[in-house]
Amino acid sequence: MKKIINSLLFIFCIYIASAQKPSFTGVNGTTPAGSNPDKKARDTTGKTTGKGENEPGQTRFKYEKADLDAIESIKQEGLKNSKVMNYAFKLTDVSGPRLTGSPGFMTAANWAKDELTRMGLVNANLEPWGDFGKGWQQEHCYVAMTSPYYIPFIAVPRAWTGSTPDKKLFTGDIILIKAKDSAELMKYAGTLKDKIVMTWSTAKLKPSFEPDGERYADSTLAKMIPGSVSGTAQRGDSAQRAARMNSFAFQRKVTDFLVKEKPALILSMNANGNDGTVFVSGGGQYGKDAEEGPAMVMLSSDDYLRVQRLVESGINVKMEADVRTKFFTDDLKGYNVIAEIPGSDPLLKEEIVMLGGHLDSWHAATGATDNAAGCAVMMEAVRILKATGLKPRRTIRIALWSGEEQGLLGSRNYVKNHFADPATMELKDQHGKISAYYNLDNGSGKIRGIYLQRNKYASSYFTDWLAPFAAMGAKTISVDNTGGTDHLAFDAVGIPGFQFIQDALEYDSRTHHTNMDTYDHLVEEDLKQAAVIVAAFVYNTAWYNDKIPRKELPKPGQSRGF
Repeated sequence: MKKIINSLLFIFCIYIASAQKPSFTGVNGTTPAGSNPDKKARDTTGKTTGKGENEPGQTRFKYEKADLDAIESIKQEGLKNSKVMNYAFKLTDVSGPRLTGSPGFMTAANWAKDELTRMGLVNANLEPWGDFGKGWQQEHCYVAMTSPYYIPFIAVPRAWTGSTPDKKLFTGDIILIKAKDSAELMKYAGTLKDKIVMTWSTAKLKPSFEPDGERYADSTLAKMIPGSVSGTAQRGDSAQRAARMNSFAFQRKVTDFLVKEKPALILSMNANGNDGTVFVSGGGQYGKDAEEGPAMVMLSSDDYLRVQRLVESGINVKMEADVRTKFFTDDLKGYNVIAEIPGSDPLLKEEIVMLGGHLDSWHAATGATDNAAGCAVMMEAVRILKATGLKPRRTIRIALWSGEEQGLLGSRNYVKNHFADPATMELKDQHGKISAYYNLDNGSGKIRGIYLQRNKYASSYFTDWLAPFAAMGAKTISVDNTGGTDHLAFDAVGIPGFQFIQDALEYDSRTHHTNMDTYDHLVEEDLKQAAVIVAAFVYNTAWYNDKIPRKELPKPGQSRGF
């Protein structure tokens, strides 16, 4: 019997030893590129346990768990002593609109640089990324109908457009253009100079029976999980896409035609807006040699359609307007705000973990949800890490981008300058030193999880890292891509770049690129939750032995839309 017991104990020990052996298997049962089972990792003290270290692309060892004491410290600091709303206040109400190249952007950027320095970060600076173009801001905007009766309109100038004649009050008649194609459009040639012009809209406003704000339902989040039906929206069939492209192309022709005709004022509308919400972005050109176009304003849909009905019925409509804008050409460069928390591990401090959001906004409001919220959360995340006294092993670098609204210009040029150009995929030295980039840019909603950006090998990391926050509503990991913001610049050159899943709230319906994007639409408890989770992800990435696994490097010129 004793021999049998000893034999069973021996077998049991062998089983335990094999169960604790580190696993190099990816989430789909394959071995990620760059992994090497013969290499040994550092232990959690930073001491090496064998020759070399794990190469990029290797999944981490399963026994390397999150430091739950550190996570608890992050939670306590972020939930009890938060400064996130103060940061949001300074970026919105105090700084004003932050169009790239505008005085408002530079005010916010300089304040953020100084505040990051006060927190204790180092190397804080406004780093130029290349030429951008002209700055611009609105200085005065008044538009009203004076006949058949007087009523002031809700109006916002379109960015980088000009002023009404002589920058003073102007009164004029309205010409309504109805053209289905270029031939009909040319009938108006030579008739529009110094007139107020609008184009026919087929939009019809309908009452909304859905709430402006919403949170993700559990059933919706479940569809984002790998193995479930994708939560990615479908783009429609090819005929629909072709129709949209043709419509956009004709609208560009109309705009170009109107600019050449030099009217005094061009009226426009966006059918997405109602109840006084005006969706507005650009209308003119910001290139250093671009010609200044006429004044253009976006009216509320209600006001625009009222004028259209009156003119169409034959009633003589008169309007007055005083629109003044200003261009800035003294400094044509674009700038990002950069600052760092130095790494503490002699062997890892040259490696980097990045987090960021875009600091620039559109101009109709103060860009609170797009994207002062993301910047305030990222600033709060690094403040939390400094306040807790935690010592990240890798260097943590925060970036607040400019030019995002014009095509991710700040982040894309930063990546080109520091890591690689996706057109050639010639890698710079720092490309192999960065572990991951984390982005926040979907409004004021709390974090509900993270998009993997098709990087399935990161799933095992993020599953553990989200576990302490399940009770706070964050537990979803989606393998899907998500687009439209600065993590794409990193993903385009093979660097792990991630965007968090956030509750939409009223981002798409009310605040995104509108005159309603103000401080009062921020949700304090959601931003606190987001800052805590971001801080934890960044700390874990800066502490773990291995860098975040990587997907296969893109081929030169492979990244679409870059």
